[in-house]
Amino acid sequence: MDFSERLIESTDWATYLLLACFILFALSKYFYPKRFHEFSMLPLTNQYFFVHGKNDEINHPFNVMLFAAQVICVSVFLFLLFKVFNPAEVQKNEWLFLQICTAYSVFVLIKFSLEKIIANIFSLDDLINNYLYQKLSYRNFLAILLFIANLFFLYIYKPQPLALLIFCGAIVTLNAIALLYSYKKNGKLILRNFFYFILYLCALEISPYIILYKTFV
Repeated sequence: MDFSERLIESTDWATYLLLACFILFALSKYFYPKRFHEFSMLPLTNQYFFVHGKNDEINHPFNVMLFAAQVICVSVFLFLLFKVFNPAEVQKNEWLFLQICTAYSVFVLIKFSLEKIIANIFSLDDLINNYLYQKLSYRNFLAILLFIANLFFLYIYKPQPLALLIFCGAIVTLNAIALLYSYKKNGKLILRNFFYFILYLCALEISPYIILYKTFV
């Protein structure tokens, strides 16, 4: 009888992180039930933005909790991508997840700060704050989808390259739809300042992701 070694890879660290995400979602719903309900209806209605998008602060505890969950969910999913497409890097770099988490957090915060600075320079604080609030809210909602996907790929279905690519394509498409919706809401202003909008699009919406992609590759 031939014996083969059975290797069981521990996912305890991912379990703890996803549990932390679940706790953050639960706390946000517990302390802000009405707000969480309106947030959960984002794909169907814009009531959340009408109620909270104009006068609310981006650093509200509700947004902070969901952003923290977003960072964890995105980082875990990116780690899964590395695990499937570049397993050698995962094996030789035990700090890879922390590096991914730090890089994503710093990237988002720097990009957010630059947008706030530009808004202040051109006296567009109200408009840009509203846009940033919409973008943050949509990405926090997408983080819930990533949370479900992480559970699925970690504990139910072994991640395969094609499945991960299809899911990545779906997330990118949903994010693009959310951005297009925000641009549509400000269509008149964009048309009046179309040249500056193109500069903004290239400098702060396209090039940072190209740089991030090149960094990961």
